[in-house]
Order: sequence, then C-alpha cells, then structure tokens
Amino acid sequence: MNFTTIDWKDNKVILIDQTRLPTEEVYLKISDYRELAEAIKQLKVRGAPAIGIAGAFGVCLGARKINTDNYEKFKQKLKIIIDELAVTRPTAVNLFWALERMTAIIENGKNKNLEEIKKLLLKEALAILEKDKTVCRNMSENGASLLKNGDTVLTHCNTGALATGGMGTALGAIYTATEQGKKIKVFADETRPLLQGARLTTWELKKAGIDVTLICDNMAAFVLQQGWVNCLMLGADRIAANGDTANKIGTYGLAVLANYHKIPFYVVAPTTTFDLSIKSGAEIPIEQRASEEVTYGFGKQTAPDEVKVYNPAFDVTPNELITAIVSEQVIFYPPFCLKKTKTKNNP
Repeated sequence: MNFTTIDWKDNKVILIDQTRLPTEEVYLKISDYRELAEAIKQLKVRGAPAIGIAGAFGVCLGARKINTDNYEKFKQKLKIIIDELAVTRPTAVNLFWALERMTAIIENGKNKNLEEIKKLLLKEALAILEKDKTVCRNMSENGASLLKNGDTVLTHCNTGALATGGMGTALGAIYTATEQGKKIKVFADETRPLLQGARLTTWELKKAGIDVTLICDNMAAFVLQQGWVNCLMLGADRIAANGDTANKIGTYGLAVLANYHKIPFYVVAPTTTFDLSIKSGAEIPIEQRASEEVTYGFGKQTAPDEVKVYNPAFDVTPNELITAIVSEQVIFYPPFCLKKTKTKNNP
C-alpha cells in the first residue's frame, strides 16, 4: 500500500485522517492521548484492528507524560488513561484486547524502573502493530482461497488497509487474490450514514487498481437479483463464540439478501475480533452515534429540526446466515463453535 494508516514516529502517533478522504490525504501527528481518544471517537482512525493499535499507542502517549517515581501512582494514573481510551468505541473488541495487553505490561512491572515500563509499553504497542501486519497477510491468503478468477464481490463499509495495521481483512483477501493473478471485480456499498464505502473503500481499491463499482446501500438487493455478484465479503467488529457477528450497520440486511439469493456470505476477521467470553450476539454492546450524522450529513441539513433519530453504528448478523468466518488461522464453517487455534505460523 502506498499510504500508512497508523504508525509511531518521533514519540508521536501518525494517522491518516480518514474523515478527510477521499479528497485530501492528510496525516495527523498526535502527541497527547486525549487527542488520540478524540480521533478514535471522530472516526479519524477506524476499523476494529486499527482501533486496537491506536488504543495501545494511546497508552504509550499517556505514560510518557506521567511524572512520578512511584509505581502505584503511575499505575493509578495510567488506569484512568486506559479507562478513557476504553470508552471511545464500545463495540470493537480489538480495542479492549489491546488495552488488556498493555495493562498486563503494567501489572508485571511492579519491580521495574518506571522508565523501563514505558519502554516496554512502547515495545508491546509496536509488537501489536507488527503482528497485525502478519495476521492480515495470513488472513488474506485464507480469504483469497475462497475467490475464483472472474469473481465479483460485494462489500460493505471499509475492510482494507485503512481499517488495520496491514493490508486489511475482506479487502485484503481481494488484494491477495489479485496478486495471485485472479481477476476480481467489486461492488462497494456507499455505507450510510458516513459513507465509508464511498469515501474509503473505493479510494483504496482505485489506488490498488481494482475494478470497483460504487452503489448506494439500497441498490444491493437489485444487484444481487441480477446475478452480478458471486459472493459477499465483509469484516467484523466483534464475533461471539457461536459465530454471531457485529459489523457496520447494514450488514445484517445484506446477509438476509445473500441467504435469499443463495450467494455465499463470508466474514473475514482476525481472532482478536473473537469475543469468546460471550455466547451470542445478544450480548454484544451496540454503539449509538450522534443524530447529526444522519440529519446533518457532512455539514448539510437533510432532515427537519428536532426530528427523532435512531443511529446505531453496528448490527448483529446471526450465525446461520454466515457461510464461513475467515481468520488468520483457519476458515471456520457452520456449525460455529469458535475457539482460537494454534498453528505453525500463528502461535
């Protein structure tokens, strides 16, 4: 990819500001964890894996500015920072996974110098970033095995490099299939109300030279009816132990449509997105976004003043509508009873 989604340089987090795409490629240099927390809330960085990486770097930014030689005070102040980062996006479980890894570094540092702990925190955050790159590659290879030469894929929201530290989840599978010489076409839903498909996915795919056609969300049913799509490939923000999957709002409707038209519906997500502590999607918290995202889309009023708005960021797709869940380790097929597996390449 000829752009960087998230990185660490000169004690700052470097982010591409995804709210400025597709017309401007602007990079933010963030040195304060509060600014990073706001960037997560405002979707300047988004996508479950990328949010997890950002959360880990946020802990590093916060730790750098804690001035104390007392371990307990350091730990207490850092817990407040971690708690602030944790509430930025409640649905994407990767954030909590990353923060737990950072918390473990702190808990195991009682007998260490505080400067050493700060270095270990940064080492862990960088390791999370580098691991995601490997995970994306392995996951993309697994996903590409499901795609045939000449296939057309329908996707929703953004599941590419902009959503991860690597090449992406569902879009990563498309990139890999293309690298393998397969000719793949894509229909990209615009993804209301914030148009991540229109603004981000088409931007990525065009940069990668992939044949992409943008459609409005309410055109998907007609496109499937015409027989123009061979499969649907989407990402996930949290997957329950039974395979129920939370993803960008509109995903459930697409799964119903795919089931009706007998078209494979694939979820591509790393094992860090699996929440094995919950049995079903009924337990997944669904983030509610501001009404202005619907009534004042991109600064223009599109609805009457004071109209009531329901604006969930995600919905939950029942496991029986999912053909397969593609991870970096294996491809899971129904009946789903998810667990993390150890392989030669993914200990």
